[in-house]
Order: sequence, then structure tokens, then C-alpha cells
Amino acid sequence: MLRTITAGLDGSSESRAAAEWAAREAKLRGLPLKLVHVWEPVPEPLAQAPLLGPETHQHWTERIPREAAEGLRLRHPGVEVTTEQLAGRASDVLVAAAKDAELLVLGSRGLSGIGGFLVGSVGLAVVAHAERPVVLVRAWEQAADEHDMDPAGIPSAATPFLPVVLGLDTESPDETLIEFAFDTAVRRATSLRIVHGWNPPPYHGLPTDPQPRESLARREAAALAEALRRWRQKFPDLQVVEESRNESPAVAVVAASRAASLVVVGRRIRRSPVGAHIGSVTHAVLHHAAAPVAVVPHD
Repeated sequence: MLRTITAGLDGSSESRAAAEWAAREAKLRGLPLKLVHVWEPVPEPLAQAPLLGPETHQHWTERIPREAAEGLRLRHPGVEVTTEQLAGRASDVLVAAAKDAELLVLGSRGLSGIGGFLVGSVGLAVVAHAERPVVLVRAWEQAADEHDMDPAGIPSAATPFLPVVLGLDTESPDETLIEFAFDTAVRRATSLRIVHGWNPPPYHGLPTDPQPRESLARREAAALAEALRRWRQKFPDLQVVEESRNESPAVAVVAASRAASLVVVGRRIRRSPVGAHIGSVTHAVLHHAAAPVAVVPHD
């Protein structure tokens, strides 16, 4: 079954930025784009108000996806764009929509002056429960932001893509996550920067500690190299940069995001329907990365 690139759309600036990013990704992958417009039923007392009557509500719910699709078709010729309107709780509807998607793309408000995301409750709920990759895109994200500088020092969509950054835990290096990052870098014809942050154990540095910091650093770097050895062989033409850093994993990945076209992190799937299971590192990256973030669920 041919999957789609699916974008959640509600008419906000962040959802429009997500739709633009999704259209570019659809073209890279040779897939159709579906815009999913979710509206939650208006409570009965409000529905009776003159300005919120059924005709007015229907007009706006139909106009938002129609106009968005028309603009995307003009700006991204060759990409098949369809729309779908669904009613219900936004997070539940989007999680369901993700099941038939190659990627689900959502918008996220940027934090002015901090350089990160403001991930709302809907976005966090979708990331926590979707079983397909979810990409969060900032409201002001532009195509040029994903690319390197041109000779004049200005980012341009005509210049090469910035690297894809993968945050990797060497204690449980999941193949689904790694393959997604490698494949994404290949599609962008760019390099893959793999960042592994680690902290010494609590006892490290005590007089009784038999392992100096240098030895620990070598061990962590060797673990990273071993986790990637088969993937380097599978993608021999891809430039891969490995970084094993003695610092918080979240800090290391957020720092690397400042020169990235996309940041890729993982989320372990938990079957419990209660609570948002995202993980502390992924949660921090979602809120503070300076590039779009792809969260890849895995067992």
C-alpha cells in the first residue's frame, strides 16, 4: 500500500509551515501529500450562536484545507495534494491518521529569543502515541533554513542540505531509528552527523575508580562505532560523522541541531494507553532544537 506524507492542518501559521515542510518531503520521497483538517464539534449552546452557526462553521472548515491545498499545488508542482476533514478530538484523530502515513507532520510554535519549540498538548500526545514517525516543524521554518550558505553567506534552497543529526543511545541502538536517519540523509544528498552524549557513572573520579576518564571516553566511542559498523557498510557512499561527547545527551543533540536540516530522535513504544511516554532526552530536544525534529517510535 502506498503511504502518504500527512500534515495536520488547522489554519495556524505553525500548521501552514508544517504543510510546506511536508510538501517538500513528499517531493523528496515521491509520495502524495494529504492535508488532514481536524475540527472538534462545537458544544450545543455555542453552536446556536449566530456567528457560530452550522453554515459559518462549515464554510471555514472547508475553506482552510481547500486554500492550503491550492497554494501547495502551485508552489510544489508534481506533488499530488489531497485533503481530508475529520471530526473528533484532535490528538486521537491525528494518531489514527498517522497509521497510514509514511510521516505525520505537525506544527509547533517557536519560542522567540530561545530558539526552540513550544510543543502543545496535542503535539505531545500525538508524539507519545503515534506508531509512525512524527515531525515537528516551527512556525517560521523556511526551505532555506534547511540548507547551507551560498557564496554570499545566505542560506538558499539552491545550496546543499545541512546535515541530518541523529541522537543515538548506544545501549539500545534501534535499527528502525538508525535506518530512518541514514535513509533521510541519503534522500537529501547530505551527510549524517550521529551524536552520542554520555555522562560518567556517579562513582567516576573517586580514588577507588579503576577507570580514568580517557578510557571511558574510548569505550563510549568504540560502542558508537560498533553500533554503526553495519550501517556504514550498507550506505558506503554516505558521509557519516560520529560524535561521542561527555555531556548530557539532550544538550549534545540540541547543540548539534543548530547546524542541521533535520534532527532525528527515538521514542520507545509502550502499549499503555495512559500517560505520555516520550522520554526525557526526546522531550528536551522537542522543546529546544533549532531545526525540525523527527521522532521515530521503535520497540
